Amino acid sequence: MLITEARNDEFAILTRVFATEKPTLSRPRARVFLTLDFPPEDHDRMKVLVAKAKAETLTPEEQAESEAYGVIGSLLSVLKSKARVSLKRRRDGNGRER
Repeated sequence: MLITEARNDEFAILTRVFATEKPTLSRPRARVFLTLDFPPEDHDRMKVLVAKAKAETLTPEEQAESEAYGVIGSLLSVLKSKARVSLKRRRDGNGRER
């Protein structure tokens, strides 16, 4: 019998914590989550880190910084996924959310 282990990287754990398939966020909160993003300075910094990673010239500190951006990016992805699911809630025949 094949036993599969649950993934336990940051993204997998956050996905389970937020149960992204369940629409539990209020509509206003979901809309706020969809506006979250890195500021322009961080986007610029990530581009620099990507270029250095491709050139294989990242310092250990820059590698850690790059990984931190990845973790936070994963968190934003999970939150936005949860928000999109919550906004897609269907309404019943009386106009109430289900």
